[in-house]
Amino acid sequence: MDNMNNAGVYVNPGKNEIVQSDNNDKYSCRAVRTKIITRDDSLAEIIAEYAKPHLENGDILFLSEKMVACAQGRAIPVSEIKPRFTAGLLSGFVTKSSAGIGLAMPETMQCAIDECGLIRILFASAVSIAGKLLGQKGWFYHVAGYRAACIDGPCEFTIPPYNNCVVLAPLDPGRTAVNISKMLDGVTVIIVDVNDYGARIIGNSEKIDKNHIKSLLRQNPLGQDDESTPMGIIRKGE
Repeated sequence: MDNMNNAGVYVNPGKNEIVQSDNNDKYSCRAVRTKIITRDDSLAEIIAEYAKPHLENGDILFLSEKMVACAQGRAIPVSEIKPRFTAGLLSGFVTKSSAGIGLAMPETMQCAIDECGLIRILFASAVSIAGKLLGQKGWFYHVAGYRAACIDGPCEFTIPPYNNCVVLAPLDPGRTAVNISKMLDGVTVIIVDVNDYGARIIGNSEKIDKNHIKSLLRQNPLGQDDESTPMGIIRKGE
């Protein structure tokens, strides 16, 4: 019996339950509903309660980087962030997108500077300008690294209280994935930054084909608003 038919595992509206990889293999991809996760929660306990009952051997459990970061206490109310002049200046050159505000506000840019260092952010900005002159995008985050790329600014579509917070990248995502996998008796665990423009894998419990996994997540199956589904399960052959 498919234990993912139990309550608590969903296919979010507008998403497909059956997804196809680039090599044409078919997988089921379903999201796991949880409570609102805060710094007072244990990530391991949340996963044990909401995801573990639905897992089988061979599954891949994918966790939103935002879920992991919130459990680590990495969500900061915007009102507590005091951006400096440099953050305000640099944020004005960032292009806003429908995927989120990113670093296009002084508060998120200040967090990027605090996380990555001013010199690295300035260098990334210079490289980004050069890239744009050559018609290339994405050079800023390639230089600044995942800690800058994963910063999420406040968004009206995010479930409260995180609609008024800046959420930083999770700490040590690789080790976190390994530890969760051990708790789950070896189930593959990945930590992802996924949106409507694609997926980035920032932590994995074992060696995986990242491009293959990203092709399965291209539809952005998770939901962080009323869906409250910050993690999901991929299973082959359904």
